[in-house]
Amino acid sequence: MPNLKDLKNRIESVKSTRKITKAMQMVAAAKLRKAQEAAEQARPYADKMSLVMNKITSSDNVSSSSPLLTGNGNNNIHLIIIATSERGLCGAFNSSIVRLAKNHINKLKSEGFQFKILTIGKKGREQLKREFGENMIDHVDLSEVKKIAYENASSISDNIISMFLNNEFDVATIFYNQFESVISQVPQASQLIPIEINSEKTQNDNSISNFVYEPDEQEIIEDLLPKAIATKIFTALLENGASEQGARMSAMDNATRNAGDMIDKLTIQFNRSRQAAITNELIEIISGAEAL
Repeated sequence: MPNLKDLKNRIESVKSTRKITKAMQMVAAAKLRKAQEAAEQARPYADKMSLVMNKITSSDNVSSSSPLLTGNGNNNIHLIIIATSERGLCGAFNSSIVRLAKNHINKLKSEGFQFKILTIGKKGREQLKREFGENMIDHVDLSEVKKIAYENASSISDNIISMFLNNEFDVATIFYNQFESVISQVPQASQLIPIEINSEKTQNDNSISNFVYEPDEQEIIEDLLPKAIATKIFTALLENGASEQGARMSAMDNATRNAGDMIDKLTIQFNRSRQAAITNELIEIISGAEAL
């Protein structure tokens, strides 16, 4: 049984930890508001970009000659892009993305496809390098980036498109967390190359049916395809940013509550031990007096 000094030191240690987790919770809450606003503001742009792309590609005036749109005719080598955080202490945020990516990788392996891995964020790389180290071809470090900008996504997109045009892979899919609320972040997989076309959504939306395109649709689609891929990556990074802060806020709140419960239990144990020590001293004093 620990003595009174050990219990007192442990209580002080847990109290210090609780102060840290409470501070981290408050910082995450402040960052979450900005990150959530950025993610929500980007969604309408991404949706409209997707809608315009779908509408143009369904036009009879557009030939499906671009490999970014139709692929290169093969389906053998898959590029798995896993976007996670640079920092930890955010609950199951990173492990949920990695778990979804691993399930996809295992499915590809079982079907006989080859795969390569590109990681964005240190935490995903750490979880994957032991099992899939030989398949990891590149890593994007965003630890020095304080605020995700479109230029960051565009740089990643240019690198991926260059690899695709050099026939280094056939299909690219990005994995990330979509922000829903502080307590809910949903892992998502989105195909980047060949870019997915949702024809049903286009048919159900007539808001851009009467557009006149200048220059022609073919020239527009050639210019928009790289931007559409960069926009998808940018959206994924923004959703990840909001999800990370929400997960960290929730995790630090749970840690603060657990620290409070531990302090209560240790305080009870300390008081009982102190009372037992006082009782023992009284018994010794009384026994000594009786012996005299």
